[in-house]
Amino acid sequence: MRRWGADMAEITLTVQNKHGLHVRPATQLADLAGKFKSRVEIVKDGHAVAARSIIELLTLAAAHGTVLTVRAEGPDAAEAVAAVEKLFTSRFGLE
Repeated sequence: MRRWGADMAEITLTVQNKHGLHVRPATQLADLAGKFKSRVEIVKDGHAVAARSIIELLTLAAAHGTVLTVRAEGPDAAEAVAAVEKLFTSRFGLE
């Protein structure tokens, strides 16, 4: 699912890498989210965490096959969500 608005964007993604969202991909995701002015959140089962926080990302315990929602709000929300989507589809460059 994709939703786009003036200052809001959201997409649903599935964790594709074999070992899930462990420390290395969580670090990559946090670094990427920090490059945008928009607030980027990752949501699992209704629980939202800040994508800029490695620790918060790890609390999601997102294993292979987990469905996550990426939500961004701010002036570059669409770009932020598109960048996160690209990171996920590349399997964080790990496989």
